[in-house]
Amino acid sequence: MARRSSSSASSGPSLWIWLGVALAVILLDQLTKTLILGDFQFGESRTVTSFFNVVRVHNTGAAFSFLAGASGWQRWFFVGLGATASAVIVWMLKKHPTQKLFCFSIAMILGGAVGNVIDRLIHGYVVDFIQLHYAGRAFPSFNLADSAITLGAICLVLDELLRVRKS
Repeated sequence: MARRSSSSASSGPSLWIWLGVALAVILLDQLTKTLILGDFQFGESRTVTSFFNVVRVHNTGAAFSFLAGASGWQRWFFVGLGATASAVIVWMLKKHPTQKLFCFSIAMILGGAVGNVIDRLIHGYVVDFIQLHYAGRAFPSFNLADSAITLGAICLVLDELLRVRKS
């Protein structure tokens, strides 16, 4: 992977813009989770459409409940992993603030990661509430932080494809 150039902040958005994007994700994520915790009992589900439910689920693991059955150590492992990833992402945002798609991508990932770390610190689990299903099969429940991380990852791949295409 080729090194990214670091341009001066005066030729594009600053670090603070990207941190603002991450903060917006965190706030929206936490607002939606607060609403779910206030309006739903654990396990309660409400049908919205034929393929979409709002449900309150607690995930002590990672994506798709990976390690959810572990003895509790995973909470602190994922908090540490999220904190470390956040520090690396802030460093990357500071180093490359003018690379718009790249910075948008990692700002979304940062916001989602911090949103889920906040849940782990406060509750000991991540609050998931979006459930998609079709033909009797349900996709694992997720939340806005997970959606931001996924969007960020997709945009990061797109950024890399576009960068490789230019060279």
